[in-house]
Amino acid sequence: MRMGVDKTLLPVDGETLLARVVEAVAQVCAHTVVVTNRPEQIAEAGLPDDTPVFVDETPNQGPLGGLVTALREAPDDWVLAIAADVPYLEPEIIRALWEARDGARVVVPVTEKGLEPLLALYHRDCLPVARRVLASGRRRLVAIFAEVPVVEVPLEALRTADPSMRSFLNVNTPEDLSDIREAESEHAEHHPGATVVVRSGDKHGGRMPVERAVTVHMNDVEVATMQATPDDLEELAIGFLVSEGLLLERDSLKSVSADYKRGLVYVETTEEVPDELTYRRRYITSGCGKGVTFSSVGHARSLEPVGGDFSVDPAVLHGWMRVMNEQATKYRDSGGMQACAFASGGEVRIVREDVGRHNAVDKVLGRAWIDRTPTEDAVLLSTGRVSYEMAVKAAKARVPVIASKSAVTDLAAEIAGSLGICVIGYVRGGAMVVYTHPERVRSEKDV
Repeated sequence: MRMGVDKTLLPVDGETLLARVVEAVAQVCAHTVVVTNRPEQIAEAGLPDDTPVFVDETPNQGPLGGLVTALREAPDDWVLAIAADVPYLEPEIIRALWEARDGARVVVPVTEKGLEPLLALYHRDCLPVARRVLASGRRRLVAIFAEVPVVEVPLEALRTADPSMRSFLNVNTPEDLSDIREAESEHAEHHPGATVVVRSGDKHGGRMPVERAVTVHMNDVEVATMQATPDDLEELAIGFLVSEGLLLERDSLKSVSADYKRGLVYVETTEEVPDELTYRRRYITSGCGKGVTFSSVGHARSLEPVGGDFSVDPAVLHGWMRVMNEQATKYRDSGGMQACAFASGGEVRIVREDVGRHNAVDKVLGRAWIDRTPTEDAVLLSTGRVSYEMAVKAAKARVPVIASKSAVTDLAAEIAGSLGICVIGYVRGGAMVVYTHPERVRSEKDV
């Protein structure tokens, strides 16, 4: 076999990512070849001297261009195409793909994220198809799948070969590598000597995130149906209605009840349901997009800014992030959940999880609203990306600081900046990036 890889020279434990991948596949594959658009950099990768290096047949055409070159140069019938950004590749994964190739021309793993065409087997018969697809202007590897026999290797087979699924962790930046090492360190600290076991009779090892349709009713009016993890549904409904501006006064809430079996939540309040919702309902996915909120960007800019002089100490903020990670067991164990926390009064008071990051935010805000928890000194923490909708939710809940382990969108920063909210991203590894209102981030020595 040969291997087509994308180059990356990110150092890992004294080696480059590319060198680590070549070393891993050499344990299984008969031949190895590097395909690149920048051959001049390969000399710095620390590869064995006899490693053949080829330039893409059609430069700058993405992974499909690299595959075409690898298939053209391969002396063998099968090519293992793999990107050089997987520092923890397990050779048993390659063997699992090889054993599944009977009758196929493509053997591709299927993880919780879907197809993984950048760690897959391709037969030389794919070459004319790949060239034809590339000539049509398409550059994705999956574009050839409709024209050749494909075998998908299921998740349970992959977990047998690599229980931790580390083979599918992609590292594109030093920050990505830092994240992986931080997560491993936290896991080792709290689970010393732990062994991952896939239980008999549970084909997913109990790790798959749960997603169900949840319909929220306000005063017997169906307001919205959302895809969510079916836990803490009362809090989810209240948080959603508060963050959408449908619940304004705490004393207006009469009752909230949930039918967990059917995914129904009923909120009774003295506040009236807007006329447009009486005749129209919304369906909200667990993912991202403009359909996740009733609030437009224009409406968001007109909200009252969050005042006060509350500030948070960076060291305290990192400590709260650790508390959230420790308590968010589903986020840590499933790999497909999001977590959110609500800190106020100097401590983390609420931690909630959901398959959707917006739902997790609604759950903690709903709990805080139900409990009448003050928000003037609150911080909203999240594992997910901060988009403008989350800034709007914080503004309506009167929360002055949002902090996330992940990225912050430009629109979220713009909206938060105009609303007096401090937004902090990439809170991890002892560092953070403050995007708006830096005066709200001060250490004790600065006070």
